[in-house]
Amino acid sequence: MKNVSERINRLSESQTIAMAKRSRELQAEGKDIISLSLGEPDFHTPDRIKEAAKKAIDDNFTSYTPVSGYLELREAISKKFKRDNNLDYSPNQIVASTGAKQSIANVVLSLVNPGDEVILPTPYWVSYVEIIKMAEGIPVFVESTIESDFKITADQLSAAMTDKTKMMIFSSPCNPTGSIYGKDELASLAKVIETKKDFYVIADEIYELINFSGNHESLAQFSEIYEQVITINGVSKGFAMTGWRLGYIGAPEWIAKACDKIQGQFTSATCSITQRAVIEAMEMDPSEMLYMRDAFKERRDYMIGRLEKMDGVIINQPEGAFYVFPNIEALFGKKHSKGTIENATDLCLYLLEVAEVALVTGEAFGSPECIRISYATSIEVLEEAMNRMETALKQLK
Repeated sequence: MKNVSERINRLSESQTIAMAKRSRELQAEGKDIISLSLGEPDFHTPDRIKEAAKKAIDDNFTSYTPVSGYLELREAISKKFKRDNNLDYSPNQIVASTGAKQSIANVVLSLVNPGDEVILPTPYWVSYVEIIKMAEGIPVFVESTIESDFKITADQLSAAMTDKTKMMIFSSPCNPTGSIYGKDELASLAKVIETKKDFYVIADEIYELINFSGNHESLAQFSEIYEQVITINGVSKGFAMTGWRLGYIGAPEWIAKACDKIQGQFTSATCSITQRAVIEAMEMDPSEMLYMRDAFKERRDYMIGRLEKMDGVIINQPEGAFYVFPNIEALFGKKHSKGTIENATDLCLYLLEVAEVALVTGEAFGSPECIRISYATSIEVLEEAMNRMETALKQLK
């Protein structure tokens, strides 16, 4: 782009947002597009959280707040960490931001210097690599496969570490794969992390409440690496509060102070009304949100049942979040009336034009042999989307 900074030129547009934008354009043209491209729950925010926001307006919580958030909010988050994760983060170790994405950016910009290496297990969430670029860090990709349920091993992590390694970023439950690291798997990673004391890990736990496998396990639970882990969470996914914009970190206090300093110059605090609503969310028993998790599990099972019957589609069983991430390499080289499927991007464009179903190429997540399908919509919509996709794939020769 003309005259913009090199910093902006280095960044790529989010392909999940780009696909959603293209879907809206086609819908505006009268096309019946089913979009399975965005990670947004199709539920409404629980009523008691909305009531807390209304009360906050009536009680005139409409002024600037401390940059890191109201003390009452950070106290509520601190209690949530202890109750749900057995993690001890004092209010001074917590910073609330305008979504988990800003929380991650704050941490990366606080710790990563130009030339520092940041390990990214693939597949990774699209924004991780772009945030690293913004900090002038160097992404180092550690590949996983569908056969390993898209999880890396301790040996892989150890092999990727160098004198320049500063950080790793990963999510569990994972976007885009839905994979979950169990306690034993995290413990083996922790033993490697412990060997390098100036190595920090961002553990993105935004999908914590959408877990079909049992208890959620946090990396920061291992005392030997507690001071090296930054735990990221928020309310967008588990509480259906995507538009409210609040994410938060639990971190060593010096990192929390650094994030507060950055945020004080960029955005200051997030919305005061949102903060009061999130206090209510943090005080809710997690069991109150199980209805969403159960609905997502039903949808996951339906999607697996449909996709595993489609020729050229290899699917595993994700244990959390609301995505499936099938391998579609077997479809590369297949032809249709307007060309050839050379890669996952071609397949997504073909399905958008022919089936009128919007998905996201795995290339956006560092796995060009896969596609991401969100099932954060009703079974009825998913059934129609899978019918269309099946029909379109059968037309490939």
